[in-house]
Amino acid sequence: MRFDLTDLRLFLHVVEAESITQGAERAGMALPSASARVRGMEETSGVILLDRTPRGVRPTPAGDALARHARIVLGQMEQMRGDLQLYARGLRGQVRVSSGRAAMAHLPEVLRRYLADHPSIDIDLEERQSVEVVAAVAAGNADLGIAADTTDTGTLETRPFEADRLVLIVPDGHRLMKREHVMFSEVLDEPFVGLPADSALQGHLAIHAAREGRPFKMRVRLDSFEDICAMTSSGIGLSIVPEVYALRYQTEMSFRIVALSDRWTLRHLLVCARSFSALPVPARDLVEYLTLNRGNSTLERPERSMGDSQD
Repeated sequence: MRFDLTDLRLFLHVVEAESITQGAERAGMALPSASARVRGMEETSGVILLDRTPRGVRPTPAGDALARHARIVLGQMEQMRGDLQLYARGLRGQVRVSSGRAAMAHLPEVLRRYLADHPSIDIDLEERQSVEVVAAVAAGNADLGIAADTTDTGTLETRPFEADRLVLIVPDGHRLMKREHVMFSEVLDEPFVGLPADSALQGHLAIHAAREGRPFKMRVRLDSFEDICAMTSSGIGLSIVPEVYALRYQTEMSFRIVALSDRWTLRHLLVCARSFSALPVPARDLVEYLTLNRGNSTLERPERSMGDSQD
């Protein structure tokens, strides 16, 4: 049974895209050639690797086994390439990073420094929900993940990256604009602007609203923090967003930032990997940049009173 690395990469692209057509595109291969390779893999192995349906393809149990081994083989090849880079400057490498939305705002400066110091390394960065980040790393589809500590990371190894402080933003002229800090329970009767219901942050907020026994009054849901801040600035409703985004857009929009007193509004972002020691050299180097870049939020944290939540 002989599969070359091109076969393995193609098969993983097909499995992840659930489509031979899209898998071929991701692999940079013509569809007839990709189809012939997949059929050749099935003929060589003597088993059906993909269930083909009008809506796409799914791996059979044998296909799942092949995908698992393919990830291991390709991961080892990438680690070998990274190790050889210590001796061969001309060899390029790539680090695959899956990141939650909250972490994306903290990444540009870190990645800028890393890429400047590693001119032969590329970063493949993809934004996902924190739950999806953990799944991607666990499945070997990403070398590193960055997720909020409110997500179960299972057996993955983790290291601290950044603090992710949630703050309230209110439009100029609102009754709360001069408050230094408020409790979450004080604002639940207000109309809100937020992210889609299936987002990790909105789910986090919904859980704590439910604990207060009062649902959010959502006026509109938007896909980006910039749009959310703009909508709040226009007076449509209040918003709870990561502080890093509030500070980014405050200078160009008309809203005020108010600290939230509840302890749970301070989350922590984690760098995760299946095994830090087993990562290719470029990925291990990136971990060092990420974990040495831990910053501090600029808003002062109000002293916690006896009535604050114990979450």
